Amino acid sequence: MNRRLAAEFFGTLWLVLGGCGSAVLAAAFPGVGIGLHGVSLAFGLTVLTMAYAIGPISGCHLNPAVTLGLAVGGRFPYKDLLGYWIAQVAGAVAASAILYVIATGNGSAIGGFASNGFGDHSPGKYSLGAAFLTEVVMTFFFLLVILGSTAKKAAPGFAPIAIGLCLTLIHLISIPVTNTSVNPARSTGPALFVGGWALSQLWLFWVAPLIGAALAGFLFPKLEE
Repeated sequence: MNRRLAAEFFGTLWLVLGGCGSAVLAAAFPGVGIGLHGVSLAFGLTVLTMAYAIGPISGCHLNPAVTLGLAVGGRFPYKDLLGYWIAQVAGAVAASAILYVIATGNGSAIGGFASNGFGDHSPGKYSLGAAFLTEVVMTFFFLLVILGSTAKKAAPGFAPIAIGLCLTLIHLISIPVTNTSVNPARSTGPALFVGGWALSQLWLFWVAPLIGAALAGFLFPKLEE
């Protein structure tokens, strides 16, 4: 179990450092900023690369919502849920700490620090209701792709590609709405460093992804029947 938790810690660290790091450091860099498309791809690539690296060890969840969805879908034991969640959140916080040191290394303020938000803190000023629905739906489909691409009948070896591309697509859709969470750990790390509004809105980025993931975990086995 310790090996699995360590894999989840380092995998989630890579997800947040690669995804949020691209948003904080490279998205708006003068002249060569990677923008929404680059950040979306960065998040997808972190999952794709880690799925091949640690998938055989821990399953490469990197996300409390994914772990819950797999548990509801009968693919993961509930008794191991809390341990995975702790490792994932710890990895996200460690990544955010590393990113904070790097981002402030030239004297810059961290600003929003890739935190997730709604209302005035949504990139497109979308309402709480729009943000909640977006996070539920995006996480639901993320889990459908994960459950489907890792099913016994699925072609072996291709799941990381499908999952990474799915996460890229999710970011292309929802960055304007919430800055894209679909992952409570990814939301928690940056929020702890921003404080204030980011922490006060963090509840949505736990509740909505967990609901979406649980719905997918409940429904997918019925599709397989």
